[in-house]
Amino acid sequence: QVQLVESGGGLVQPGGSLRLSCAASGSFFRINVMGWYRQAPGKERELVARISSGRSTNYADSVKGRFTISRDNAKNTVYLQMNNLKPEDTAVYYCHVNAYGSDRNEYNSWGRGTQVTVSP
Repeated sequence: QVQLVESGGGLVQPGGSLRLSCAASGSFFRINVMGWYRQAPGKERELVARISSGRSTNYADSVKGRFTISRDNAKNTVYLQMNNLKPEDTAVYYCHVNAYGSDRNEYNSWGRGTQVTVSP
């Protein structure tokens, strides 16, 4: 129902910034929550940030004050601005979307992930 394409990952030095983007496409009625999760080697996937259709936001404590999530409903795109990056932010970042399909059923979709590496 919903296909997600992520971009913006890469290698950055500690203290640097990156901006992730995730564009949704496909056959859907309405996108509800959009969010970013991450998974570091040997660890479980965890929520980084999410934003509702009304633009209410939630952040993991570890990224509060450094990361900002936003969305452009006209483009069906969610962004994650990451500032003051730390080595512990190194992970594969996954986009997640909760949406109502054209059949009015609720779907959860995941992107393939984009690698973020923070290293000197």
